Amino acid sequence: MPLSADVHHPGVRSAFEHVVRRNPDEPEFQQAVLEVLDTLSPALVKHPEYDEQRILERVCEPERQIIFRVPWRDDQGRVHVNRGFRVEFNGALGPYKGGLRFHPSVNLGVIKFLGFEQIFKNALTGMNIGGGKGGSDFDPKGRSDTEIERFCQSFMTELHRHLGEHTDVPAGDIGVGAREIGYMFGQYRRLTNRWEAGVLTGKGLEWGGSLVRTEATGYGLVMFTRRMLENVGKDLDGKRVVVSGSGNVAIYAVEKAQQLGATVVACSDSGGYIVDEAGLDVALLKQVKEVERARISTYAEQRPSARFVPGGDVWEVPCEIALPCATQNELDADAASRLVRNGVIAVAEGANMPTTPKAVKVLREAGVLFAPGKAANAGGVATSGLEMQQNSLRTSWTFEQTEAALAGVMADIHDRCRDAAERYDAPGDYVLGANVAGFERVAGAMLAQGLI
Repeated sequence: MPLSADVHHPGVRSAFEHVVRRNPDEPEFQQAVLEVLDTLSPALVKHPEYDEQRILERVCEPERQIIFRVPWRDDQGRVHVNRGFRVEFNGALGPYKGGLRFHPSVNLGVIKFLGFEQIFKNALTGMNIGGGKGGSDFDPKGRSDTEIERFCQSFMTELHRHLGEHTDVPAGDIGVGAREIGYMFGQYRRLTNRWEAGVLTGKGLEWGGSLVRTEATGYGLVMFTRRMLENVGKDLDGKRVVVSGSGNVAIYAVEKAQQLGATVVACSDSGGYIVDEAGLDVALLKQVKEVERARISTYAEQRPSARFVPGGDVWEVPCEIALPCATQNELDADAASRLVRNGVIAVAEGANMPTTPKAVKVLREAGVLFAPGKAANAGGVATSGLEMQQNSLRTSWTFEQTEAALAGVMADIHDRCRDAAERYDAPGDYVLGANVAGFERVAGAMLAQGLI
């Protein structure tokens, strides 16, 4: 996993070699660092003080890594032991902010990859929030509500000592929704004797949550995509769209894309994908995935215009806009080449790092507009920031107010990325633009605060 051959800045090469040497068994983290460092040479040439103060080495090393045991008892009385993580990566801009993921694939390298991405994603929002991430290798699938409650309480019993609205503010992620946030908030309140609404985001609407938080990542993804298209004189209206995944991000990306006039014809889950040439029925999709918690094949069973392709690759379906919203490294070079042959004009990441480096290269060489996740899927953390604002004011905004605020944040993120790319003579390169714009903001704060 080497740097690009055209990366000649010695500070960049030294920083990446340092990361690989110190984190040898963490491929996801190395990939995330590579994707950022590959684009930062121009910024180090323009700002030699970044290299002099070893900003790259410092930003690639977490400020704090917390690993802990999470024991809990199932409904049959059996004891289980999981591992919990919280990586407080960089707090130069504000309290650490980033989700908690409950999934068997979680390990320290995955959490560090997600936390590293979060630093720059949060910086791009323009809000004063740092980057962090956490979670556990606990699998909530198939567990009862009481088992999940016990696990969340055990998890928070240790984690609570590291949190606070001015210190670290987690949210949800894969496997962690409003139910899990509720159990963890209750345990935090019990342990601290404080109603500290701003310590967790993604809360229920009745007790400090924000409208649009459920929809935020999917909505924000489509808002960014529309802005990116408009920047080159195109429109989302009338476009044919394919979305991977069928979880929260995918569902609300489908909903917003169709509200804006696009036709979303396919989505997927781990069992295969569905194609619905009439356009996905969002109400039915929500019923199948959010209420019944069924496989995506159930949608095709209830929708005459749809067909299910078991075990297939959703990127086989021709489209003009592709929105990968499932998981990391799901869109590889072969899939990217197939999308290009089928006429794709834009790809925007709804998941974290779903496109492999080779796939990104294929898309960019073909002239496809490409929006990296740290910019395109920042709507979730942006709305978490809006939730923190409402909590601090002890107030709630309407859906329309919050959606308008989210749209403004996503437009600003797009413009920061576009302007940074143009400033460094790389117009249209949203990868460079996002990385440089986020990095410069974090680096400036780190320089101002001294060697800490």
